[in-house]
Amino acid sequence: MNQLRLQARIVEIGALRHTPAGLPALDLRLEHESTQQEAGQSRQVRAALRAVALGAMAERLGRQVIGSQACFSGFLASPQRTRSVVFHIQDFQQDQFQGA
Repeated sequence: MNQLRLQARIVEIGALRHTPAGLPALDLRLEHESTQQEAGQSRQVRAALRAVALGAMAERLGRQVIGSQACFSGFLASPQRTRSVVFHIQDFQQDQFQGA
């Protein structure tokens, strides 16, 4: 299974572009901060993640402002010819974010 839910802040939004198939596409950078439990200890966690949205989701996210916080859901994939991981956003809900 490849599903990811992440509460994060939008820190960068690229220009809306179109794929060769004509789909709207939007590149973003998200940042996450939280406290997690690991091996019985509290741990401060920070993560920065490249993300992309396609179609209507790209258009919807393109209307958000930098600094917006939300709960994003989608999946992870590696673009061709690279080993990096990109979060493909399929949905987001701003009203679910309750703080870092």
